Amino acid sequence: METLQTFLTTGVFAFMLVFVRIGTAMMIMPGVGDSFVPANIRLYIALGLSIVLAPVIQPFIPTPLPGLEVMFALILMEFVIGLFIGSIARALMAALDVAGMIISMSSGLANAQVFNPSLAGQGSIIGAFLSVTGVVLIFATNMHHLLIYGLVESYHMFPIGGVPDTGSMADLMARAVSVSFLTGFQMAIPFIVVSLLLYIGMGVLTRLMPQIQVFILALPMQILLSMITLGLAVPAMLLFWMSRFEEGMVFFLTNGG
Repeated sequence: METLQTFLTTGVFAFMLVFVRIGTAMMIMPGVGDSFVPANIRLYIALGLSIVLAPVIQPFIPTPLPGLEVMFALILMEFVIGLFIGSIARALMAALDVAGMIISMSSGLANAQVFNPSLAGQGSIIGAFLSVTGVVLIFATNMHHLLIYGLVESYHMFPIGGVPDTGSMADLMARAVSVSFLTGFQMAIPFIVVSLLLYIGMGVLTRLMPQIQVFILALPMQILLSMITLGLAVPAMLLFWMSRFEEGMVFFLTNGG
């Protein structure tokens, strides 16, 4: 009876602490936390990972466990930390949607809006394509293992029972959003250059032959050139994004271990 009582008071509460951080992060992380994954499947994945990782994280659990009031405070802090880690990964994933929106504006396809499953809302058609392709590449290259490693190593950076530095967390989130936007812009640079050259050429053509209806020629030519550029540049774009995404998630490994 004493062994059972010890297990209930330590093992169950320790598992709750592990599950809150990992479950919260997994609910919003790319791939697993996308809107097209049913909520119960996300819950099962979070429970399975928590059960598997609980022995690994056991040394980070404070012993003996504190009282009920402190326990609720620990659960709340674990929720905030899990939300922060998941949001970092989601912000890095948003670079694909930023790139897709800029490409759509440069291609004359900004009004072609479709449902983006990664964002659970309307987005550009190219952004939806890049977002879905990015999720496929995360699993195809086993980069989702990096997300799990980052969760485990986050216990070095954010130990249980320690009050997280909200200023550093806000600064890291701001830098992640900044890097995400910059990455999206850099991915769209070829399309901006092609669009700019096309506009310059059409402007020169208008001056040379004013009777030509330039706008009738410009839009189909702009879409055609953008599709050709997309076919040529999309492998390099996605490889560039994957390198930036990996750099962002490795931050937790290098600073944690």
